[in-house]
Amino acid sequence: MVFLNYLISGISLGSIYAIIALGYTMVYGIAKMLNFAHGDVIMVGAYVCFFAMDGLSGHFAEGSLAAAVVPALAGTVLAMVVCTVLGVVIERLAYKPLRQAGSLAVLITAIGVSYFLQNAAQLLWSSSPKMFTPVLSRDLQLSLPGGLSISALTILTVVVCIVIMVGLTLFTGRTKMGKAMRACSEDKAAAQLMGIDVNRTISMTFAIGSALAAIAGVLYLSTYPSLVPTTGSMPGIKAFTAAVFGGIGSIPGALLGGLLLGIIEIFAQGYISTQLSTAIVFGVLIVVLLVKPAGLLGKVVREKV
Repeated sequence: MVFLNYLISGISLGSIYAIIALGYTMVYGIAKMLNFAHGDVIMVGAYVCFFAMDGLSGHFAEGSLAAAVVPALAGTVLAMVVCTVLGVVIERLAYKPLRQAGSLAVLITAIGVSYFLQNAAQLLWSSSPKMFTPVLSRDLQLSLPGGLSISALTILTVVVCIVIMVGLTLFTGRTKMGKAMRACSEDKAAAQLMGIDVNRTISMTFAIGSALAAIAGVLYLSTYPSLVPTTGSMPGIKAFTAAVFGGIGSIPGALLGGLLLGIIEIFAQGYISTQLSTAIVFGVLIVVLLVKPAGLLGKVVREKV
């Protein structure tokens, strides 16, 4: 029974990592950039949702269905809008001028943007922790045979992850913009010659990734409610690890990597040590990359010279 509880918790946490990892894998797959400010976009989305829910909660009768649903839904939508705009602004101001620059310049810029967002959040909202209100009460439980229970928040997290993965797969496979993204991923120069607006496509990629980061931030803070300006750093790093684990640039790889990472982390916390769980996660990543350098579902690309 304890094993199943750990497994369910791992799948729930892994689903959040998978949603965050999508932002990394999409940007890298199309723009060949590592956006290390992605974790801080999560933090911004969580703060927006926090203040929106706090402002709306007093307008509904306590204990009513509207009080439980409307603030959470409105806060999440507002967070998605703000993070979408933020993602596009970051891409236009910080990354677009570096399209032809080396990877080191992009990496340093991404770290700079990350610290800028953290310090801006500290100035705006202070560094004191704020307790995030879950989008669903943790008391809502689904009882299963054998004494096993699953929280409604866990079910919501997994369902949202599945819906996003299916929707994104259909989007990239069947829509005009999705096909443009795949074309830019293969060869940006050739895609531009075929009439695809590469700049618009990359901006759309950042917009989608940032909107997903907002959703992931709301779900993550619903489970781990302490909100500070550095909240997004560790989930962002772990989600990047999940993207590399599964094969960065691959949407199914982001899902697989996120789920495995979450499961490994929860089992390490439960059976080995809470303090060593993060080290164990990165240790497993190192072992996997020694065997499969491109990740579990990644493809080794040989460059022609």
